[in-house]
Amino acid sequence: MKKVIITGITGQDGSYLTEFLLEKGYEVHGIVRRVALEDPAHRMWRINHMIKDIHLHAASLESFPSIVKVINKIQPDECYHLAAQSFVSYSFEDEFSTMNTNINGTHFVLAALREFCPDCKFYFAGSSEMFGKVKEVPQTEKTQFHPRSPYGISKVAGFHLTRNYREGYNFFACSGILFNHESPRRGYEFVTRKITSHVAKIKLGKTNQLRLGNLDARRDWGHAKEYVGAMWLMLQQEQPDDYVVATGIVHSVRDFCKIAFEYVGLDFNEYVVVDPLYFRPAEVELLQGNAEKIEKIGWKNQIKFQDLVREMVDVDLERESRRH
Repeated sequence: MKKVIITGITGQDGSYLTEFLLEKGYEVHGIVRRVALEDPAHRMWRINHMIKDIHLHAASLESFPSIVKVINKIQPDECYHLAAQSFVSYSFEDEFSTMNTNINGTHFVLAALREFCPDCKFYFAGSSEMFGKVKEVPQTEKTQFHPRSPYGISKVAGFHLTRNYREGYNFFACSGILFNHESPRRGYEFVTRKITSHVAKIKLGKTNQLRLGNLDARRDWGHAKEYVGAMWLMLQQEQPDDYVVATGIVHSVRDFCKIAFEYVGLDFNEYVVVDPLYFRPAEVELLQGNAEKIEKIGWKNQIKFQDLVREMVDVDLERESRRH
């Protein structure tokens, strides 16, 4: 039985990847902060339904010795490094902790694997935010990076670290440049989940307003459940490489609002208020991926944008209807 270790196992992608790997017969290990183990109801709600089928280990990405201890003990065949401070707006507010966690954390995991488990295959969770002020449309694996946030900068550093370990140490290390991917497990601070949760509250009469930033920002949105399959596929190849994972189809935040509100019979224009407070200091207007390279090895986006939005609304309606 293959053993796998996942950092960020309690997040959206970590939970879907865990389900995916359990179905494939992996022994799944996850690194979590000790505070998550002490508050499982709040911090591990995405994986609580599988908790008996996985192994959790307390460690911190800011502590190299704790990472070494876990990796040396498990001796994984594959490592998926998903953990990061991933909310772009927060990265502007606390750029130092974003840089520290995202860059040093990636370096610690890579260094620990190289030293104590050199045959392990490594996946780094890159991001379309690395492209930032895009140099070409759509973006490919060869598009120049121009990040526009501390988060994007930290991911570019992690990408280069990963490539350096691959080229410098002959280490099997891949980066997935994933474009925006959402689901009902997305955090409430992200714009997509903010929209669908407010649609549910408005429909149920719990609130009457949704305040958002730039409605014209355009993104390439897919479903997280499908994107974790692309992560796994990268590590099954004979040679390590980097891959863009995207749908190739772009929608605006306005489009997302329109579909979500119309699904429950409402006009978003009556409820959405544009608030300058939610604009980024440096805006990223358009992200659109070209996924031809990963499609050549067998991955293909299937879930349509409208179906993703409606699924998120359905789940939030159910959740809000249960809350008093």
